[in-house]
Amino acid sequence: MAVVVQSGDEASLRGLIERSSELKGELVVFAQGTRFDRWLTPLLLEAAGPERRLDEGEAIRITDNFILRYRLPDGSTVVDRFVAGRRDLSEVDREMLLGWRDPVEGIFEVRRKDGDAVVLLNLVDDLEYRTYSNVGRAAFRGVSKGGFLLACLVPVHSADGTWLISGAMSYYPKSSATEIARAALQLATSHPELVFRNPEKIDQGWESMREDRAAFVEFCGNDELVLPPAEVEDRLNAYYRHRQEAAVAEHPGRARDGRLPGLDFPAFELPRELADSDTVGVIYDEVDGLNFYADYGMLRDLFADPALAGRRQHLDVLRAYLREESIAPLPIRRLAAAHPETVDAVFRKLLRKPGFTWSEHGEALLRRRKPWYYAQEPRPGVSVIGERLGELAAGGRRPKLSRARRVPRQPDHP
Repeated sequence: MAVVVQSGDEASLRGLIERSSELKGELVVFAQGTRFDRWLTPLLLEAAGPERRLDEGEAIRITDNFILRYRLPDGSTVVDRFVAGRRDLSEVDREMLLGWRDPVEGIFEVRRKDGDAVVLLNLVDDLEYRTYSNVGRAAFRGVSKGGFLLACLVPVHSADGTWLISGAMSYYPKSSATEIARAALQLATSHPELVFRNPEKIDQGWESMREDRAAFVEFCGNDELVLPPAEVEDRLNAYYRHRQEAAVAEHPGRARDGRLPGLDFPAFELPRELADSDTVGVIYDEVDGLNFYADYGMLRDLFADPALAGRRQHLDVLRAYLREESIAPLPIRRLAAAHPETVDAVFRKLLRKPGFTWSEHGEALLRRRKPWYYAQEPRPGVSVIGERLGELAAGGRRPKLSRARRVPRQPDHP
């Protein structure tokens, strides 16, 4: 999918770009002041490592990310504080600066040069961006069609569809396509929110997740499993093998020499914190997607037999599920719905509130403990890659298998 962009009046656009250069310089000086040293310096030192070596490009990237995205203790960004302290800024200035808080990170293919701009295809979200630099066309000297840029873009809000390079950028020639595709796939799977900047990918992701969940339920017999860690790995590996075999069967030309690619090693392995659990819960929810939970069997036993609430280890697991930000409300909701006759007794013991009832107080409890979950729109647990990234990942050939890359959400654990 490509975004249709309008460059607007060129003189006005040049004025905005020049102004952005002035504002960015002032913003960088502001961010490097002593008031922010306690937060920025540790980020730079961590990146420098024990040898205290940090190249200029990486230092610029870290500083730029700190300016635009880092959340200070009060929840504001450096940009917010800069704008709040500058009453001399025009509305256009304020609009531009505040728009920078939502940058586009990606790995871009250079489609073409167009005057002072380059037209870039973001391999992660599959959208095109008409991009300028506030230092002029010289910034793109040596950048060729078909090459790749690792960059961060910010919008010029008064010029619809026009973007600026923010911070450092790195250029890679066309010959780096294989490595670039691998990096873009990793970025798409580890940070699906970058993919979902494209509304079309959200719709495709939900559709693909519905298909994947139906296949999971058919293969496993249920959308919820509670197994020892080793059995979880075996079951998931068997499922992924089944899905790959089915996909190859639909496109027999994909298999080479009678072998199926990627089936000679485990497709799934639990992280250590889950592998050390007695049991792992696997839930493939219609909305929250595929999730994994440590010691879920113990939690399920507690809801089935509230007398176990007298045992500290069982209550500690439930406390952890309520406390940890990495755990969504899903598992607690599931168990409360499955055990309506005992859920009140369990929470009365945990909270020491004899008047607690799940039907009256349960949702409020979850909202209070997990406000982050309710503050964001649900997103599919499946990332869908674009056609061009699929081609690059397939070595320049048009991909014959589904472009959907099924990405289980990060395992949750107390």
